[in-house]
Amino acid sequence: MYSEINAHQTERNKPILTTQFSELPISARLQEQLAAASFTTMTPVQSAAIPQALAGKDVLATAQTGTGKTLAFLVPMLEQLLKHHVPAVTALVLVPTRELAMQVAEQYDALRGNRLPAAAQVVGGIQERSQLMAIRKGARLIVATPGRLEDFLDRKLVDFRGLNLLVLDEADRMLDMGFLPSIRRIVSILPAQRQTLCFSATLPAQVVQLVNQYTRNPVRVALGSTTKPCENVRIQAFEVLIDEKQSLLERLLDKEDGTCLVFVRTKHGADRLAHRLTRDGFAATVIHGDRSQAQRTAALTGFQQGRFRVLVATDLASRGIHVEGIAHVINYDLPMVADDLIHRVGRTGRAGETGIASVFFGRDQAGDLRSLERTLGLRIERKSVSSLGQQSVDTTKNTDASKNAVLEPAENPRSSMRSGSRSRRSGSHKARAAAQRDVAVDTERQSESRMSRLPGESFQLQASRA
Repeated sequence: MYSEINAHQTERNKPILTTQFSELPISARLQEQLAAASFTTMTPVQSAAIPQALAGKDVLATAQTGTGKTLAFLVPMLEQLLKHHVPAVTALVLVPTRELAMQVAEQYDALRGNRLPAAAQVVGGIQERSQLMAIRKGARLIVATPGRLEDFLDRKLVDFRGLNLLVLDEADRMLDMGFLPSIRRIVSILPAQRQTLCFSATLPAQVVQLVNQYTRNPVRVALGSTTKPCENVRIQAFEVLIDEKQSLLERLLDKEDGTCLVFVRTKHGADRLAHRLTRDGFAATVIHGDRSQAQRTAALTGFQQGRFRVLVATDLASRGIHVEGIAHVINYDLPMVADDLIHRVGRTGRAGETGIASVFFGRDQAGDLRSLERTLGLRIERKSVSSLGQQSVDTTKNTDASKNAVLEPAENPRSSMRSGSRSRRSGSHKARAAAQRDVAVDTERQSESRMSRLPGESFQLQASRA
């Protein structure tokens, strides 16, 4: 395990971080592409990792979700591809899910301009023929999931003899999904003389072992805590009976505007809940491993574009799906391990914005929730179901009539609840997004970063937000 050293530093020996993309030593063409895509100010993990990667060093970067890790490896990759015109696959990005592969490839294509060919995706669930055509057309970057890429290599459908850059993205998730044997076989055939960049949200022992084996004196970049949820997210827990969970979920949806990501444990449970929400008038869709790639893409695109307000998902979506502006993450089923909670919660409160995460648990799961809290070193606020109604009273006009209207139970509580808020389910949340942007700006202005030197080439980056 890497040692965590927090040495006191004076202004004289404190490392200076570049904060603007325009200050990076990269080509004018890439600068133009970044500016055209409205990338101006780097996040802390980008400020720390990009200059080191541009210098040709191996990097091990850990940061919470939503901190800009994808751009942290795409910028040095694009610069390398633009400088060295080699007609072969020279860069490989391994990711845990096809959704993440699609998003990495999309971001790359948005920045490559007309000097570089499109990226080739090698993933399951997409026609093999189209993937092979992209490679044969001269793709210089392959974004792949380990299982499908291993199959291509076994059949000698791809050649990595010219490769000089390997990126392991969401390394911890790939190991969680059992891809370690595939990763080992893939890396074993890659050229030994290459640059390796590893990005991960957490740093379990298996990731450390993998990095030690496949990198050379890596620069260690760590942003914030990798064992706690983002501080921008307020977490609350509700004790609720199993047969009342959907009613509670709908009360939360009625109470707030904005998009919502709901996590359930099983694929069947996800389908059933999405169907019931749709039946009750909510614009909901579902994503899990048994759905076809076309169905998953349609669900994710509809959620991103606001056609669906609620996305019900299994843990497939807890990492690798990056949708900006998710207002609320609801753990409909209590996660079994702390890492799952971190990555579920990490879908909101991204890029400096604020978010809310709710956890549903039964009385018999109280001990499991306390165990999660001990593991994460935090205390989750307990909320009563009745507090939702009380909050509505507090925001109602101060008249006896309005108070009585809120406090008196209706003959059909769920029907009464839905009747006054049907229009809010459309997913419109411009006001909320504007408020979140204001919070993000204020937070960014108040952020401070401290660097402490580690042995050799390594350093620790800690960012504290007011």
